[in-house]
Amino acid sequence: MDIDEILLDCEDRMDKAVDHLSQELRGIRTGRASPALVEFIKVDYYGSMTDLRQLASITVPESTQLLVKPYDASAVAAIAKGIQGSGLGLNPVVEDKQIRLVLPPLSRDRREQLAASVKQMSEQTKVAIRNVRRDANKHIDQLEKDKSSKVTEDQARDTKDEVDKLTKRHEKTLDGMIDAKRKEVLEN
Repeated sequence: MDIDEILLDCEDRMDKAVDHLSQELRGIRTGRASPALVEFIKVDYYGSMTDLRQLASITVPESTQLLVKPYDASAVAAIAKGIQGSGLGLNPVVEDKQIRLVLPPLSRDRREQLAASVKQMSEQTKVAIRNVRRDANKHIDQLEKDKSSKVTEDQARDTKDEVDKLTKRHEKTLDGMIDAKRKEVLEN
C-alpha cells in the first residue's frame, strides 16, 4: 500500500462510518411519522427474517400515522407480529389487507432518552473514525520504516497531518448531524 492508497482507504472508511450513522439516525423516532422508523424491522416471512421494506410499501397518510401495505396479503399477520416484537412500542391495527400504525406523542422523558441514544451513537461513530485514523497512521509508520518504499520522514508527517484533517472534517460533519437530530427529537 502506498501513501495515496492509505489516504483513499482512510477517507472511504470514514465516509462509510458517517453514512452508517446517517442510516441509523433515520430510524430514530421524532415527533413526526417517518417510514424509516419501521423499514428495517425484521419480519419472519416463510422462515427467513426479512426487512419490512422488502415485504411492504410504507406510506405516511398523516403526520402521526404510518400505513403498511404488504405486497403479499398473506403476510399481514407476520408483519403485525414483527412490528409488535420490534420494541418500538407501536401497536399495529390490521385493516383488511393493510396495517395502520398510530404513533403516540412522545413524552418529555422519552424524548430525552432518544436524544441520549443519539449522542451515544455519535460517540460510537467517532470511536470508529478514530480507529480508522489509528490504522492509517500505523500503515504510514510501517511504510516509513520499510526502506524499499522510499517514504521520507517529511512525507510520513505530511500524510499523518492529512489523516488528522480528514478525521477532524468527519467529526465536524458528525457533530452537525447529531446537533440537528437532537434538536429534531427534543422539539415538541
